[in-house]
This record gives sequence, C-alpha cells and structure tokens, in this order.
Amino acid sequence: MRMSESFSSSRSECFHPGLSLHELGFDHLHPTEEEKKQLSEIIWSADNIVLRTVGVDIGSSTSHLMFSRVHLQRLSEALSSRFVVVDREMLWRSPILLTPYSSGTTIDAERLEEFISDAYRDAGLTPEDIDSGAVILTGEALKRRNSRAIADLFAGQSGKFVCALAGHHLEAVMAAHGSGAVEYSRRHHKTVLNVDIGGGTTKLALAHGGRLLGHAAVAVGGRLIAFDENGTLTRIEEPAFRIAEEVGVKLAYGEKLAAGDRDRIVSAMADIVITASCLRPWEGLGAALALTECLPETSPVDAVTFSGGVAEYIFDREEVSYSDLGRDLAARIVEALKARRIPYPVYDPGNGICATVIGASQFSVQVSGNTILISGMGSLPLRNVPVVHLTTEFSGEIDADVVAQDIATALESFDIVEGETLAALAFRWQGDPLHSRLHELAVGITRGFPRTVAAKAPLILLMDGDIGRTLGEILRRELNVAGDIISVDGVQLRAFDYVDIGELIEPTHVVPLIIKSLLFSTGDSD
Repeated sequence: MRMSESFSSSRSECFHPGLSLHELGFDHLHPTEEEKKQLSEIIWSADNIVLRTVGVDIGSSTSHLMFSRVHLQRLSEALSSRFVVVDREMLWRSPILLTPYSSGTTIDAERLEEFISDAYRDAGLTPEDIDSGAVILTGEALKRRNSRAIADLFAGQSGKFVCALAGHHLEAVMAAHGSGAVEYSRRHHKTVLNVDIGGGTTKLALAHGGRLLGHAAVAVGGRLIAFDENGTLTRIEEPAFRIAEEVGVKLAYGEKLAAGDRDRIVSAMADIVITASCLRPWEGLGAALALTECLPETSPVDAVTFSGGVAEYIFDREEVSYSDLGRDLAARIVEALKARRIPYPVYDPGNGICATVIGASQFSVQVSGNTILISGMGSLPLRNVPVVHLTTEFSGEIDADVVAQDIATALESFDIVEGETLAALAFRWQGDPLHSRLHELAVGITRGFPRTVAAKAPLILLMDGDIGRTLGEILRRELNVAGDIISVDGVQLRAFDYVDIGELIEPTHVVPLIIKSLLFSTGDSD
C-alpha cells in the first residue's frame, strides 16, 4: 500500500463527513448570537484602535484647534505591535482666533483658555473625552513666558499630549505635510513647492515623491502690520520697519498709512515671496529678512500650492478682512501667478490656514530585552522625547561623516539644538551586522551628538534591525561613551514621532514604549 493510500484510509476511519458534531463524542459549545458578536468585537479590538484627538495651533497671529476621530489598525504581520492610520475624520473645527495679547508680546493665557474651553463646549466634548492631542507653538508662542503659560493650560493632560515647539524649520516642514503637498508629491511622483504665508513669516518647502528636498523661511507675512477700525496703526512688527525703511515709508503707532505707502510695502513683500518661489537665492531685502538658508536648486517644479492665512484669500475662501495686509499680499501673489512670474501650475490642497497637525495617535509597543541595551537606569523613565529620523540608507558601505551630517540636518529640520534638547535618533537598518559597518555607524553617531556625548547626557537610539545591543556595546566599550545609552531595536519610527520610554521591567527585562505620532489631515509623514 502506498503511503498516500494509508494516510487516506486512516483519516477516513477518524472522521466521516456525514457525522455531526453530536456524534463525535466530545463536549462542544453552542455560542449565542450575542456571544458571537462579543467575540467578534474582542477580535476586532485586538487589532484596531479608535481615538479622539485634538490638534491645537497657537501662533503669533492666529490660533485654532480641531477635533478628529482616528482609526489605527495593526499591521498584518504576525504578532506585530505597530499600528498605522487607516482612516481619519474631522469632527469639529474652531473658528480662527486672532491670538490675544495682554501686553506687548505677552499672550493672554486667560483669553486663550476661554477660547479652548468654548471650543470643547461647542464641539460637545470634554477633556475626558480626548485620548490624545498635539499642541503646536510657533512664533511669539515659543517665547519662554508664553510657552510656560500655555503649557499650564494642558498640564492636567500632559500624559496624553505632545507639545511641539516649532521654529522656522519645523514650521516649514509641518506646513508642507499639513497642506497635503508632501502627500500630493508622493501620490503623483511630482516636485511640489508649498508656500505657507502666515501672519509673521512665509515658509517654503520643496517635496518630491513624498520626501522633502529642502525648506526655507523669511520674515514676510500678512500681519506684520495691523490697523484698528479707523485705519490707525496698532501693530508693527520689527520686519515691517525694515521693509518700510527699504521703500522709503515711515511707520509710527497711532498714525495712518497712506494708500501709496501701503502699496509699496506690500509690493516689496510680494517680490520677496515671488523670488523665493522661483528658487532664486536670497538677495537685497530678502537676504536681510531671511530666517534660514534659501531653497536648494533642484529639478523643475511641477506644481505650487499655498497654505497659511493668506492662502485663504488666494483661493477665495475668505472674504473677511482682519485689518492687516493679508488680503493685499494675496492679491499681489494672484497677479504674479496670472503674469507667470510664479511659472508653475497651482494645486489647491484645500487645507489653507489649517495646514497643521490634527492631533496625535498613540499606541504602546513592548520590546524584548534580549535585543536592547540600557547601560544605566538613572535616565528612565523619559516622556515626550522628539524623534529625528535619518534618511541615510544603511544597505551598503557606511561613512561616519555622512551619518554625522545626516544627523545635523535632521536636528536642524526639527529646530533641535544638539546638546540642549534631548532627542531620540531613529533609523532603518539594512545589510549584514558586520563589526566594521556598526563601528562606522557608531562613530558617525558620536560625531553627530558631540555635545550630548561630552555632557554624558542620555544617547537614545531606536531602530528596526536586530542590532541594538551590539551597537550600544560598541558605543560604550570601544568609543567610551560615558553617558546612559538607550539602544532599542525592533521598533519602526518616523519623523513627527514622540516617544515615552518606561523603566526596565524585571524579570522579563523589557522596556515599555509609548509612541505618539503627529497626524495631518492628508497622508502621513515621511
């Protein structure tokens, strides 16, 4: 008898297709429809998370917030602990608030708190209904006296919230993602320029294939000058004085601005934005007002999009005047587009002034202690550590100088001063874990974090490949890094992630991590 025949014969003796479960001789269950429903819900909830999240944007000129519902789903890999966003729904969006000031450049925190409370009430939500959130501070809100007062407004929910202090670099990056320009460049494999014109600054970012090629910022905005109902000057930012001086106009509080003088100031501002949009170097007045390096020379731009408050006028979504130069500046940009002074097709992402984060996702990851190195317990736990992600491909030969430069670029993009602000370095590992390759990577890390290493501050490394312990040992034993080394593998992080790292749990020797990702209305961060 052939083996297949023997197997077939024995199988037929054990089970006959005509037998019912009652005739098989063992106990079994008859779940009710309700029990089946409960079981289905348990299975679904193991792989799905639905969060209510809030995004709060507080800037020099305007503030607003929005509530969203976010659906995250576990990746299909077996036992994966990583969740990705599969759906996001805007629940409620606040009206735009002109950021209130109590005096000078001090933001009125009480008025801001009232605005936030009203927003919760009008949305039919309470702080207890919110699972996570993100607070983005830009411009004047970044200043110590303002940021401390604003942080106090969310102190009761500090464990749920990520607070991002966005300087010129990070603001440009966020605007490009929030506007949808990065996602559009990925989906259509195009080179897209995003021009975000706000109240105090203009941020430009160039994206291709879903990745940012460069970003820049200049002190030109629609609310550098503001008026009362009679046209009297009530607000004059420092850059406005510089622009006015260049075009021969004298600005003074309590005075009115003649139509011709107003036109000259707006023209000068528009010329700077137009020149930068054409990827030309800063020069003259533009160089004097530049806040960063200019955009890099690159392949031809396929499309341009606009975001920020002035974009609402460019795309005819706003008619109300806020007694500033926003509408005038938008009109000049539209003229430049029609005259082909900005020679690209225009793409309208629809987000405009709300080109910012909509909130933050949050999920837990447990990492096996067999693949990590924690050289000291004194630094743990850590909360809300920003993650900077390297673009270097670790599939071939590794150059320490290239790694160090990549770290410097990543830190600058997120306005993180190395040695002053704690940051976690994340990267994807490819190729063989040869000692020569890991040693070169470790050298690059020490060169990229010189002040951190010198100050013996924690060095936090997060990667997907199985090299955490080995890399940590090279840093500690061969490169004599004296500070705490937290080297964790088996996790995948990206730009706009923040991480909480808990204390080591014994005897299982695992470290709990909470990963919080800033979310945008369209697509995900790169």
